[in-house]
Amino acid sequence: MDKKDYLSEEIKHIDIKSFDGTQIIDSMREMSFSSRDIARAADILNMMIDDPDCTIMLCIAGSSSAAGCMQVYVDMVKCNMVDAIIATGATIVDMDFFEALGFKHYKGSPYVNDNELRELYIDRIYDTYIDEEQLQACDNTVKLIADSLEPKAYSSRDFIVEMGKYLQANSVKKDSLVQVAYEKGVPIFCPAFSDSSAGFGLVKHQVENPDSHVSIDSVKDFRQLTQIKIQADISGLFMIGGGVPKNFAQDTVVCAEVLGKEVPMHKYAVQITVADVRDGACSSSTLKEASSWGKVDTGCEQMVYAEATTVLPLIANYAYHKSSWKTRKEKRYNDMLG
Repeated sequence: MDKKDYLSEEIKHIDIKSFDGTQIIDSMREMSFSSRDIARAADILNMMIDDPDCTIMLCIAGSSSAAGCMQVYVDMVKCNMVDAIIATGATIVDMDFFEALGFKHYKGSPYVNDNELRELYIDRIYDTYIDEEQLQACDNTVKLIADSLEPKAYSSRDFIVEMGKYLQANSVKKDSLVQVAYEKGVPIFCPAFSDSSAGFGLVKHQVENPDSHVSIDSVKDFRQLTQIKIQADISGLFMIGGGVPKNFAQDTVVCAEVLGKEVPMHKYAVQITVADVRDGACSSSTLKEASSWGKVDTGCEQMVYAEATTVLPLIANYAYHKSSWKTRKEKRYNDMLG
């Protein structure tokens, strides 16, 4: 098979605006097991949106964006259901920024010959393919942005703002998360920013500019996100996956305390995950366990043990069609952070 044979069927991102699934969630609420958990998670997300004082933090880990959920996140930001985003670098750069440049993800198979994919310069995410040559073009675009900036330390949020500015003038796909978040004043934090195409581009930038270059200050990220928590007071977490984004967002409560600021634990929390609890992790602890660390209140929290692409569209669709977002005010934390 040729490369074009493998990269022939594009992933199509689900549009939560195109159907009304509220009856499914309403029916699940009267069921048991995971169905009832999913319904309660939808209710808690809607409670966050209904609460005028609540700052909603969307945490994204894993590959749900590449797998067809990218538009879900974009629509949540466009519809004012999200005030800050904490994500992996891959989610923001390798998946979203990548598609904004005009590149695509493609349907594939987990049973393919991976040695053959490597020879063709095709990368695989389970049953999804990416053109490695296009990823390297994404790396080089990050480098171009870095080359254009004043040499100094930036938080990942600062740098992603510059990516948003770049896309305003140069994007092929206009409806990307990076560009929409920039235009809506919604900050995006990637605590492990270099663990992505951004890392390759920034390394190349620093090698070519050894004495004067851009660097990423993850401590500044932590400080800026903690500023948001202090300003917000009441907050809610909507978490896809776990790991660094989840723990980074949760830790803002503890960081505020270290700074001498008394802030309440995150009042609302939902986590969608396939991680296990038996190794003491669950991708950074269960939500009830997080309460012992002073991070998450146990009044309105829900774990949903499911693969995100199967339940995220239903939960977000429910919030969209309940329409509470229509009267919700923008918080525009990027304006506060400068």
